[in-house]
Amino acid sequence: MNLAKLYRIHLIVSTCIVIGACSSHNGVERSMAIQAQASEKGWVSQIIPTPQFDLQVFVNRLPIVNRQTNESRSDFLPLDLLTVYVEGDGYAWVHGQYASDDPTPYMAIGLQLAFAQPEGTVAYIARPCQYLGVQNNPACTKKIWTDARFSEPVVESINLALTHLKSQYKAKNIELIGYSGGAAITLLLAARRNDVVRIITISGNIDPQAWVKSLHLKDLDGSLKTVNVIPKIFRIPQLNFVGGKDNVMPQVIIENFAKRYPAGFQPRIIVIKDNGHVCCWAQEWATLWRSYIK
Repeated sequence: MNLAKLYRIHLIVSTCIVIGACSSHNGVERSMAIQAQASEKGWVSQIIPTPQFDLQVFVNRLPIVNRQTNESRSDFLPLDLLTVYVEGDGYAWVHGQYASDDPTPYMAIGLQLAFAQPEGTVAYIARPCQYLGVQNNPACTKKIWTDARFSEPVVESINLALTHLKSQYKAKNIELIGYSGGAAITLLLAARRNDVVRIITISGNIDPQAWVKSLHLKDLDGSLKTVNVIPKIFRIPQLNFVGGKDNVMPQVIIENFAKRYPAGFQPRIIVIKDNGHVCCWAQEWATLWRSYIK
């Protein structure tokens, strides 16, 4: 069994253990469960429309609106930093064999990480077609969460949502945090912006092309290549968390990608020896955040 298939099965099995039998949950039910969880934690759900896709967003606080001027502001004036988490690929594959009908994750690790951040103004952006029902958008073809998961329409839609959030909170700077496949998205986003002050990845697929090549898989047709944006992002501080027991995203791929950066600008890599691809990032994130990021 190759690592790609192991990756897909591992995500399915680990999330099913947490929330119960997968067979009883369709995309709508998965979305409702995560919406309820966010609500219980006091997070607010938003939907940001873009020309390509509507995107599900959760935020840990809403801007305060001045009823006289109808202007919004954040709890901090001005807001110096908005931290934005980007979700992983979600439930993209069924039993590691064929593309799912709905990429809404069973357990949104990116969102769990956002929940765990102990302070600051935090937002979370889901990937296109997650949560909102693929039947409501004809652009939500299976290619969007498989071969073209890092394509121009995908990246630009998230970029537009990011701009919306920045304006909504009147934020000066943005910090991007990407889990798994969301890591590649953060690099591609940073390359087209001038307000990203730090990139953080967790079990991040920061070099998708090298990843599929190492597993002898078909190329990601239509997806952008992160290696091409290194000249635009190498000056941005970048911190990559790697699990010592992560068989999905091998450490060597992240190390080799970091070596492509100019001398003196190579991203920092932190190996958490007992963590895998899923376990136990969300449970430990508050501690890791205080130790390495704050």
